[in-house]
Amino acid sequence: MFEVLVFVYEHYWRGDACPELQQLGRKLSAHGFDADEIQDALTWLDGLHLAAQSMAPGDDNSPQGQAPALQSACSMRVYSVAEQDHLGAQCLGFVSFLESAGVLPAEMREIVIDRAMAAPGNPVSLDDLKIIILMVYWSFGREPDALVLDELCDPAEGRLAH
Repeated sequence: MFEVLVFVYEHYWRGDACPELQQLGRKLSAHGFDADEIQDALTWLDGLHLAAQSMAPGDDNSPQGQAPALQSACSMRVYSVAEQDHLGAQCLGFVSFLESAGVLPAEMREIVIDRAMAAPGNPVSLDDLKIIILMVYWSFGREPDALVLDELCDPAEGRLAH
């Protein structure tokens, strides 16, 4: 499934530039992806679309066109046992790192957690989580800044600490 998601990310520069799921499925099939992988990715993308849509500014339930606030600046996110088990310490640590760096707002974090919980793997690998984070940015039509993009795309192995 993640190979399909990477293909979609690389070929459609924003979520709103991506064709409807049925047409996307045909394009992915034409590129040689396995039917099961395509179906898994399309189901996952549909969930991403629904989650991003519910957080988008201009939601009818939100005041003055603002995205609904999930938490205040003073609140703390507590992960359920199922989330801890499925994501693992490495992924939760990475999410915490991005949050503390100020590059993963609470609303996007919740979508990342939701989509990671819908992903295969037990626990989800850090590389797969990074793809999920990229896809969440993609679904909002936002590109992470260069340092975040570097962290998400480059493997940590082989880096020299300065």
